[in-house]
Amino acid sequence: MLIPAAARALTIPIVASGGIADARGLVAALALGADGVNMGTRFLCTQESSIDQQVKEQIVANSERDTQLIFRTMHNTARVADNEISRKVVEIEKAGGKFEDVRELVSGARGRRVFEDGDLDAGIWSVGLCQGLIEDIPTCADLIGRMVSEAEELINARLARFVSA
Repeated sequence: MLIPAAARALTIPIVASGGIADARGLVAALALGADGVNMGTRFLCTQESSIDQQVKEQIVANSERDTQLIFRTMHNTARVADNEISRKVVEIEKAGGKFEDVRELVSGARGRRVFEDGDLDAGIWSVGLCQGLIEDIPTCADLIGRMVSEAEELINARLARFVSA
């Protein structure tokens, strides 16, 4: 992670992003020099999120291995949920396909159907590896409250043991 380098070079607040879904990630980011965290996948899976309930439930069911990397051959890699469409895109790329060959599969309109209708194979949908850490669909207030209290416990109990008085 380059958070320490950014913290050394910048005087503005730093927000760590990527792979953070719980208090452990928050504490690690703070220890590296971040002032806060961004949690895209984690907030997708909250009660207030407007995505379809089936998508939220699939995120909870998925492990960190249930993703695909698409557009690698196009030097524009994106991590998306492992589904029928993302596997097809990867196959087309491996066979030498170009963007024109996957354009219809990866269209925003198809991805919107996933989030709005809950059709998990309608298109590609972004999700991070941290889905493997997500076990529930709380309210945002409950999620943040839990993360703060668990972070305090980690810092004051577990990590305090490593510091001699």
